[in-house]
Amino acid sequence: MRTLSNIRSRTPKSEIFRGQVQHAMIAALLTAGACSLLTSPDGTFLAVTPICWSYIAMGVALFHQSMVAVVFRLQLHLDLMVRLFGGNALKIWGVMFLPLLAARPLLLLIAGLADMGSLGGDRNLQLIAGALLMVPAVWGMHSVFVHFTINRALGGDHFFDKYLNMPMVDKGIFKYSSNAMYSFIFLGLWGIALLTGSWNALVLALFNHAYIWVHMYCTEAPDMDVIYGDD
Repeated sequence: MRTLSNIRSRTPKSEIFRGQVQHAMIAALLTAGACSLLTSPDGTFLAVTPICWSYIAMGVALFHQSMVAVVFRLQLHLDLMVRLFGGNALKIWGVMFLPLLAARPLLLLIAGLADMGSLGGDRNLQLIAGALLMVPAVWGMHSVFVHFTINRALGGDHFFDKYLNMPMVDKGIFKYSSNAMYSFIFLGLWGIALLTGSWNALVLALFNHAYIWVHMYCTEAPDMDVIYGDD
């Protein structure tokens, strides 16, 4: 049986920083690029300007994924969360993680409503495409809840051995992709952007989808190599 304590005993602590310089550099480039594409329409929405809503949405995404990188690495290599919170560590992490995760599509929707119609083009086509993109996103979320489980999605294999030794999920949308959360669920952000017909929301969807893959390659993939590399 694979154990986290054994993994920690044979893994250098320098692994905490693996990929994080690249993470910071790519995040900076993505942020600069997205900001250069955003527009600044007149008016306000809920007393906040459209461009400010876009900046808030980007800031939450940057904070969220930076927090995940820090917590995942400190938990995997130093057992920090479990040392602090014991058996409640994953619940505490869920309280930290899930509200920010939910805020990302919500803020993108608000930014889209603040900038609604700015995309131009055929609205009927945008509505149809947006609705179609929501289908794999909703199916992906259903598969996470029913087949993958929230605790595993929270990174349970960084916290406790029982998640570390569970078999791979191959049901629901995971039958077609082991990375369904990144590949399909984030299509919902594109769907929101098209449904609102918002240029700024489309830029934010691109930023969020690109940035989640930065997390995959700079944080999660190295972690998986440490945890499951001997397989």
